[in-house]
Amino acid sequence: DGIAEVYSVAGNFDLVAIVRVAHNDDLADLVTRKLNEFDRITHRETLIAFRTFSKHDLESLFSIGM
Repeated sequence: DGIAEVYSVAGNFDLVAIVRVAHNDDLADLVTRKLNEFDRITHRETLIAFRTFSKHDLESLFSIGM
């Protein structure tokens, strides 16, 4: 519960999980208790998103005017 999406990625990490929870306490429980139940997770890093950008926003942001 709480894991909305998981992506296989290249770089320093193998997987990125997108977590969606209703309350900060739910996030704390998921990150500190539930994820510790998986022996195969050797490292994790928690990032909190402040804003969401749509595909349209991103296209505008990276457009060079062509």
